[in-house]
Amino acid sequence: MFSPLPMKHVLLQVMTEDLPQVSLTLAELAVFSPDYRPIHDEQFPTIPGQRFREIYNQACSRLEKISKHVSLSSQIRLKTIHVISERELEKTNNWLGKVWARCSAFEETFHRLTDEEHMIQQLEEALDNFSELNLDLSLLQGEKLFLDIHVGIIPRANVTQLKEAVGLADYLIFPYMEHGENAHVIVVGPKGERQEELGSVLDTAGFNPLPIPPELHAEPEKVQSELQARRGRLAKERQKESEGMASCANELRGELELARGVLVMAEPFVRVDTAARSAGQLSIVSGWIPARDLRRTKKALGKRLKNPFHIDSRSPTAEERPLVPSYMPKNRLMAPFATLVKQYGVPRYGEVDPTLIFALSFIAMFGMMFGDVGHGLTIMAVGWLARRRLKSFTCFAVCIGISATVFGVLYGSIFGYEELFHAVWIPPLSNPLYMLSVALMWGIGFLLLITLISIYNRMVLSEFHQAIFDSNGMVSIALYLSALGGLYNLYHNGEFGLPAATVSIGALLTLFGYKLVEIKAPPGERLLVALIETFETITGYVSNTLSFLRVAAFSLNHVALAIAVFTLVEMITSAHGRVLMVVFGNIFILILEGAIVTIQALRLEYYEGFSRFYSGDGQEFKPLKLETGDNA
Repeated sequence: MFSPLPMKHVLLQVMTEDLPQVSLTLAELAVFSPDYRPIHDEQFPTIPGQRFREIYNQACSRLEKISKHVSLSSQIRLKTIHVISERELEKTNNWLGKVWARCSAFEETFHRLTDEEHMIQQLEEALDNFSELNLDLSLLQGEKLFLDIHVGIIPRANVTQLKEAVGLADYLIFPYMEHGENAHVIVVGPKGERQEELGSVLDTAGFNPLPIPPELHAEPEKVQSELQARRGRLAKERQKESEGMASCANELRGELELARGVLVMAEPFVRVDTAARSAGQLSIVSGWIPARDLRRTKKALGKRLKNPFHIDSRSPTAEERPLVPSYMPKNRLMAPFATLVKQYGVPRYGEVDPTLIFALSFIAMFGMMFGDVGHGLTIMAVGWLARRRLKSFTCFAVCIGISATVFGVLYGSIFGYEELFHAVWIPPLSNPLYMLSVALMWGIGFLLLITLISIYNRMVLSEFHQAIFDSNGMVSIALYLSALGGLYNLYHNGEFGLPAATVSIGALLTLFGYKLVEIKAPPGERLLVALIETFETITGYVSNTLSFLRVAAFSLNHVALAIAVFTLVEMITSAHGRVLMVVFGNIFILILEGAIVTIQALRLEYYEGFSRFYSGDGQEFKPLKLETGDNA
């Protein structure tokens, strides 16, 4: 529960002909993670199954393109599980090629219809500029022998001035439509020397030419009818093609499901990839298996393989630890919290898995900051009602709702009302200093726990010097505890105390000395860096401890927001208005402060917690398995 399962590195020696069966058996067990390092490439130079992989990749590509047209089930049901030979895979690939040829014909037709519909849309948009013209549009297209014709748009305010200007050049202007602040006009005149002069006049008037597509070759009304008729024909053709595609899909769906099953059973041999190497008839497969599943793996292989095999297993070496995959057993209750932990990183093999610590401390801090019976029950109810959408995070919503409810009972608050029942513990606003001291004690306890975990992680990784002398080591925790003890004595007795001072000074000098020895630099630079890092260690503990004051601050803020809502309620004279203000005020508190408290709790976990002990750079255990869609 608190660390990844112990792993064994295995080297499986088998006959080359048994490799597909070995891959399939390991995938059924879902306990083997391939090791792709070229450890034995000299003794076993060949990577088997190259052509098999090429055929598989081509078949998967074809199936992916087909599935865009033929809907398949989200889950794959394998009636019988068997080894897929290269011949069977090639047969499936060839059949998928024929199916894709049929589907691609429909796809090309749909693309053509889409292009034609898009063109009609563009023509209709162009036709809108000439809808009020009762004129064959072909008369306005192309060059004319004697006439110079311009069709375009100008600002309405410029029409009168343009009429006068073009009249001086022996041209006529015909406004035929107005749209908003613009006017659509036709300017006509004789070809000749005045054409250049006209161009300057039109530019000055803000004239924008309107091109007339060659497809608009009749009166606008007639063209509109033709376009609508074309659109109708395209719709019928699309309907016909869609029915044909649906019929094809219904015909092929069953066989496609079988083909997809073939690819699922072929995938393990493909995924083994360079983890399997061969030299003639002998092959090896290397990877990682949880120690608890080693015996089960040997037993399953013994039943399935027709030829003898041999498994060598060993524990990971110190150098291999960063490469060992971390296998965390599935837990439905912890699933949402494990997801949030993974947002920070995956635990390195041997490290303490922070999921349970994260879950308990996050739930507790959320309740401390958001303690209210009504709000907690609301979160629980909403989480449960939205369980289909939230899925695994339903548990998360219910847990934080329970925590808020419990602390609501302790605080004596229900939807902000503190008069309905007596607090089991204390209303936060009645003694803010006490609440701040409680939050401070919580922070100290949290940091001590995290530092102890950091020391444990260092010891597991055989980093003994860091476990003792590093910023989160034994010396640092001695400095932290002695400083806290001295400050406590100073507050109650007026003096720091000789024992606390002795330990603090000794720990501080030890920490500084270790930094001096550890840093590789010239003497002056080494001294400066050691001073800075030692000071940073001290300030880190101080700032991290004080950060937990926000736990109390937000519990006080929660009460203050409720007081603000009730103040607004008292200002409203209408009974209905008061009810609405209470309801919407509490909804506002739920949404706004609920989101802020969640973010703040995550911040305390990530920055004050994980950053001290959790590297988060581990390798997630991703075993070979049959990807049927229901075994994630």
